Amino acid sequence: MVGAPVPDLAIIPLHDDLDRAVFNCGVESLDRYFREQAGQDVRRRASGAFVLIERARPLRPLGYYTLSATALSQGEAPEAARKHIPRYPLVSATLIGRLAVASDRQGKRLGSILLADALRRALASAGTVGSSMIVVEALSDRAADFYVAHGFIRLPESAKLILPMRMVQRLVPSASI
Repeated sequence: MVGAPVPDLAIIPLHDDLDRAVFNCGVESLDRYFREQAGQDVRRRASGAFVLIERARPLRPLGYYTLSATALSQGEAPEAARKHIPRYPLVSATLIGRLAVASDRQGKRLGSILLADALRRALASAGTVGSSMIVVEALSDRAADFYVAHGFIRLPESAKLILPMRMVQRLVPSASI
């Protein structure tokens, strides 16, 4: 996981002044969501959206992610994760609904920076709203491999991966960007 803050980068809440029209991550559904739907979801409080920027160019998004509340059936959790989550029929969780990095900035660990920030925010809110795990749904094998490399556990026969909050506590340093 990402440790020290990166001084020339910042992660900020989505706002209307950002130039979302120029964002291109190479996945049409993620690009279209960011350009056309993210602002509406934030205004309706359906999700939170957070944007990675360079401080020198604060209106150009380098990447983004979204967070929202969700629930997962206890039976969906793999055996290795069950000892870390409550034994209720539905387990409260935080969903990282989308995470994307601009095509021209991929391969520079910006996805890891976004993920670390998402985990920090999810962990910080977990005690207030109740969330015992992070859930993601990988759009591709490459995306699933990214999450596995950061400690997520694949759900059997699913594109979903989870990371129990107890494990998040061990992975995430308290500093942020």
